[in-house]
Order: sequence, then structure tokens, then C-alpha cells
Amino acid sequence: MYLHIGNNKNIREKTIIGIFDIESSTISNVTRKYLSAAEKKGEVESSTEELPKSFVLYMQDKKQRICFSQLSTSALLGRSGNLEN
Repeated sequence: MYLHIGNNKNIREKTIIGIFDIESSTISNVTRKYLSAAEKKGEVESSTEELPKSFVLYMQDKKQRICFSQLSTSALLGRSGNLEN
């Protein structure tokens, strides 16, 4: 199954590691450093040109990838029937 995270971007559910809220997770300096390092490595993409509300951490080709979404974490979890909260 796939999770649609906005703007025609789909991620295979079994590859998803976690779905994170932007506001609460970027309070941590560690998370901000992680996102910055991932962006420098080219591991970050966006499904929107709007301000993101969440990001999805997943595996693709044996690498961790991050995709920002304009949808909230609760909306993404609601779209998925198989992911645990």
C-alpha cells in the first residue's frame, strides 16, 4: 500500500520510519541539525511549495529520505490504515 502525502507524492507504507510534526519536532536542536545534514546530502524533498506541516522519514534504495508535506501528521495517519500511532 502507498500513503499519499500531497501533490501526487506517494510513499510505500512499509518503507515509512516515522511521520513527524514540524512545529514540535524542530524545537530540538538535534532534529534541526539532522534535517540540515540530510538536506546537504540531497536526502530531502518536498511534496509542496506551501509551508510544510509535517515530514515523513522513509527508506528508499537503502538510504533514509525525508519528504516534507503540507498535510498535518493527523491527516497523514488518518489516510493510512496500516501505520501505528
